[in-house]
Amino acid sequence: MKPPLKFGPKQPYDVIVCGAGHAGCEAALAAARMGADTLLLTGNIDTIAQMSCNPAIGGQAKGHIVREIDALGGVMALNADTTAIQFRLLNASKGPAVQAPRAQCDKKAYQFRMKHIIELQPDLTLFQALVEGLIFEDDAVKGVRTNMGIEFYGKSVIVTTGTFLRGLMHIGNNRNEGGRLGDFTAKGLSGSLKEAGIELERLKTGTPPRILGSSIDFSVCEEQKGDEKPTRFAFYDTHFGEELFHVEQFEQNPEWDRRLFHVEQSHQRLLGWPPGADQVSCWETTTTGQTGEVIRQNLHLSPLYGGMIEGVGPRYCPSIEDKIVRFADKPTHKLFLEPEGRNTDEWYINGLSSSLPFEVQIEILHSVRGLEKAVMLRPAYAVEYDFAPPTQIFPSLESKKVSGLFFAGQINGTSGYEEAAGQGLLAGINAVQKLRGGEPLILGRHEGYLGVLVDDLVTKGTKEPYRMFTSRAEYRLLFNHGSAEVRLGGHAIELGLVGEGRAGRVREKLTQIEHWTDKLETTTTRGGTYGDLLRRNRNETESLLPADFLALPQATRDEVLYDICYRGYRERELRHIEKLKDIAKIKLPKDFDYTAIKGLRKESALKLDEIRPLDLAQAGRISGVNPADISLIMIALKARRG
Repeated sequence: MKPPLKFGPKQPYDVIVCGAGHAGCEAALAAARMGADTLLLTGNIDTIAQMSCNPAIGGQAKGHIVREIDALGGVMALNADTTAIQFRLLNASKGPAVQAPRAQCDKKAYQFRMKHIIELQPDLTLFQALVEGLIFEDDAVKGVRTNMGIEFYGKSVIVTTGTFLRGLMHIGNNRNEGGRLGDFTAKGLSGSLKEAGIELERLKTGTPPRILGSSIDFSVCEEQKGDEKPTRFAFYDTHFGEELFHVEQFEQNPEWDRRLFHVEQSHQRLLGWPPGADQVSCWETTTTGQTGEVIRQNLHLSPLYGGMIEGVGPRYCPSIEDKIVRFADKPTHKLFLEPEGRNTDEWYINGLSSSLPFEVQIEILHSVRGLEKAVMLRPAYAVEYDFAPPTQIFPSLESKKVSGLFFAGQINGTSGYEEAAGQGLLAGINAVQKLRGGEPLILGRHEGYLGVLVDDLVTKGTKEPYRMFTSRAEYRLLFNHGSAEVRLGGHAIELGLVGEGRAGRVREKLTQIEHWTDKLETTTTRGGTYGDLLRRNRNETESLLPADFLALPQATRDEVLYDICYRGYRERELRHIEKLKDIAKIKLPKDFDYTAIKGLRKESALKLDEIRPLDLAQAGRISGVNPADISLIMIALKARRG
């Protein structure tokens, strides 16, 4: 039995999460799994984990993040796997470091399954109420005020409001308040944050129209089928044991069915199906010369080009009108037609985001190959919203100005479900660690994409919606998606984010990888060691490896082979990391007065004072801070210590 709802100052929660999007779900579940008494508040419990844009998970760098979330005990990976309707491994012909899993999900199934998981999670209370303001006392957060007049108190608060802070939607000259079409906007919370001294700015994002699949002429489109052997997000070799790994065993193995979909404590069945079962196709088409002509003739009606939109939009996911203007030399642009679920005929047009008037959108739609008779179900629109520039938070995602207040997701300036979920997971962990008096989990740039993501946000900030790319990670050769559990599993075990069963399997996996990597590098055979032969020709050598090795789980074998085949490149990166460790050990005091350092440029001093870096390595990554500035800081540190 879950405890009754608590409210008022005499009954505080350990953690309160404001918003139940992808960041809020992971934050609340992580905190509850760590044993914290957690409250999750949302303006509408029917839209928990809603996929407001494309119902897809993963992709370049994003797929890596989802695997890192799974390695840290998060739920996005399993939820995507069990509600996916198509799997594709991107960059399959390239090296393993840049290969990335992607899944097209059933929009409603994903949402409903996540809601069910939250409802069943011990130590987690879900309640529908819109947070209108925060309760502060002595520069610390104490709770939240809701639109119902109910006040909830908590020892820490995590804000995961997505696009809902003063959300404003644009379709031509038509403007409506809301964080997404048909939903509410949160006005009061922005004012409360400003009262606490937190600066807010505006960003913009957009979404394309949705259409009826039965109105598409697929005969002129190119089919994109899913992979015959799907690359899933979750680490099933440690979740459930290798004997339950293969999808083809599902019908013969009711144990996997029970563990994936059945919750023993309540005898309830979670929504979903075997990962990779009954995949559907997506389709590719293109715009035409007529598409560009319609847009150019009506560009003056765009709220973006007419100055009605203040917020800066995503550079790497531009609207169709942006594409026509920026890439005027290109006669056509690719579009991808993607189904939104198994039990709906609603389709998403990936690449056709717009904020042009409705009548113009219809013209654009009917100018596209295969969509000449398309029936629109929902129009495209742009939405602008408040965000808090992330240089105002520590790497733990806690506010520098308000103790106990954490931020995660689009409020930190990011775009994408995966980036949001990863931040939410880390914020939930660190909110609990703060209550315990423990050290926050701050992942290094050498540990994973989540480490790069947070460091980029808090050190460099962002002026446009931040999206993760493999190119942002200087150590990406260490980040092949299959290694996420190797890199981060230790943190999950130490923090109690995974159960003892999985923890034991992770430990065994790490031991086997270390043992066999060493053994294959030192055991000689014809022509040298096994490692030498693998680096010369992996395809010919693999079948000659010891039988004991070939009997290991596939995930373990893959990591051993990756470590060996790319050993030279990996060792070069590891040497570079070792060199930087010394500078990272030099911690910078929180009260360090950079303006008092003689010879330090004013620009550098102001940026250092704003960011308040934790160590000298982070200081060196701040835009505008150069090596000469670092030398002056080191001299000032020595003088301070006497």
